[in-house]
Amino acid sequence: MVFVIKIGGNVLDDPAALQQFLQDFALINGPKILVHGGGKIATRLGDQLGIESKYVDGRRITDDATIDLVTMVYGGLVNKQLVAQLQSLGCNAIGITGADGNLLPAVKRPVKTIDYGWVGDVKAATLPVDRWQLLLDNGLVPVLAPLTHDGAGHMLNTNADTMAATIAIALSAQYPVRLIYCFEKKGILEQVEDESSVIRFINPDLYAQLKAEQKLFAGILPKLDNAFDAIGKGVQQVLIGHAADLVQNTGTETTGTLISA
Repeated sequence: MVFVIKIGGNVLDDPAALQQFLQDFALINGPKILVHGGGKIATRLGDQLGIESKYVDGRRITDDATIDLVTMVYGGLVNKQLVAQLQSLGCNAIGITGADGNLLPAVKRPVKTIDYGWVGDVKAATLPVDRWQLLLDNGLVPVLAPLTHDGAGHMLNTNADTMAATIAIALSAQYPVRLIYCFEKKGILEQVEDESSVIRFINPDLYAQLKAEQKLFAGILPKLDNAFDAIGKGVQQVLIGHAADLVQNTGTETTGTLISA
């Protein structure tokens, strides 16, 4: 089985939690891919550099200054720190973006009601599965920063959750794949303030019901949309859970929330 694991900003921002996560990630046997974010770090460094962070509905507007910032932070600082830490743990990590080897083709998001600037939408149909296989089959562990390119020389800020799902879908034709979204909660919570209210299994019917009853907090909806899209396109399993539960969630007796068709 191939594990495609996405780690979010709250863990990246906590040195102790990150170190534990990376130790657990290094212990996973077999082919694996780590996809990371880093938005909080980019915002913090942007503030120091006088680059204002602008958002619409929680999505970052990526102007000329911001694409330079996130390319430095995601593709440089965060990515290479993760690679160095994994190498110290005996994990043969290789840091990449979607631009490297054209591993994740994308297009600049078209302007509709909002101009998001240098933001990329992945082109799943042209993802070069053979190049990903080449990395995995040679024992390399890709560590992917949330950046792509537009084919005309411009880097693009790209959603890490979507990138992880796209890779998982593409690889599912050759391998059984488990896509794991790691964040700071135990899973999808029925009551957002109650860590014990984890919903262990969600299928499309239950998802529709929970949304209709407004029992899910808005921030988790994009993850669930990506999860169900991945399941519908061939990914064997999608799991959403706490970063600290990674080892258990790569086994058979998982915790967190398991997404199924």
